[in-house]
Amino acid sequence: MANQAAGGSHRSAPVHTHPDDVSLLTALSAVADPVRIQLIRELAGSPDWTRSCGSFDVPVGKAAKSHHFAVLRGAGLVEQRDEGPKRLNRLRREEFDARFPGLLDLVLSGDSAGCTGEDDKAAV
Repeated sequence: MANQAAGGSHRSAPVHTHPDDVSLLTALSAVADPVRIQLIRELAGSPDWTRSCGSFDVPVGKAAKSHHFAVLRGAGLVEQRDEGPKRLNRLRREEFDARFPGLLDLVLSGDSAGCTGEDDKAAV
């Protein structure tokens, strides 16, 4: 309780990986999951530091959502910071684009046929 009164938090600060330290396999794995694609797309459409983790409507529980954000941090795609009880997010688009030119554009293009199969039904 004293730690919280002093402005601290019961959770540790998030650890971030710079995109320069990320392998192509790690980057591809991070953007291969439909939930993470949704998180990336929503972040791309939001101003930096305006979306808390709880503001994303994805079909997973809180623990799974935390895992997805950890994967995105580990791939250098997301930066997070704590403000009070909220953990705010920023898509590291410029840094990630410098390391993997065009990859984020493909993720954000909206072509999700390979992810969900929904577009395949519409094309038939």
